[in-house]
Amino acid sequence: MTRFASVILDVDSTVTGIEGIDWLAEQRGADVAIEVARLTDRAMAGEIALEDVYGARLALIQPTAHEIELLAAAYQASIAPGAGAALAELRANGVTLALVSGGLREAILPLAESLGFTADELHAVSISFGSVGDYSFERGSPLTRSAGKIAVAERLRLPRPTLAVGDGMTDLAMRPVVDAFGAFTGFVRRAPVVAQADFEIASFRQLVSIVLE
Repeated sequence: MTRFASVILDVDSTVTGIEGIDWLAEQRGADVAIEVARLTDRAMAGEIALEDVYGARLALIQPTAHEIELLAAAYQASIAPGAGAALAELRANGVTLALVSGGLREAILPLAESLGFTADELHAVSISFGSVGDYSFERGSPLTRSAGKIAVAERLRLPRPTLAVGDGMTDLAMRPVVDAFGAFTGFVRRAPVVAQADFEIASFRQLVSIVLE
């Protein structure tokens, strides 16, 4: 018996321990890393809107295509303990899974595929590169905005009841359109998010026990 028919998962600091844009910033030295991490933390805590910092963080970093490939490898090296087995167990019990992230799709896709997700089950922000290495990102994506995950969750029309899981306020924003929200604290514990969650989830083993009650 399953308590939830579907689960929407955040990626950064949930499925993997890395905050991808912060990781990219670390490649630019301490000053950029500190500033980008500060902006990320404030956005995830709900202190500032994600749309106010999304493009600004990338502008500070000026990422390259090679760095996106390196980030993809770093994501896979930092998968949450037990995540692969847990997700396989959920699928075996008929639970529908989706990844919804404000991270960069091209960096996340190899991680997603290694965990059994199809490309269509990953929803993230695309980034592309021009012939001279200049980058552009999907500025129209709802996932660049604080409340954007609401629109994506509604569009997915997953089987109900649905559980959304993530570490930040942008994940908690899905709460009005899902049946329950779990604050994932396996990598970082954000007290304002936990305070409004239906569950505090410290591990993927605990996630399984909640979904397959």
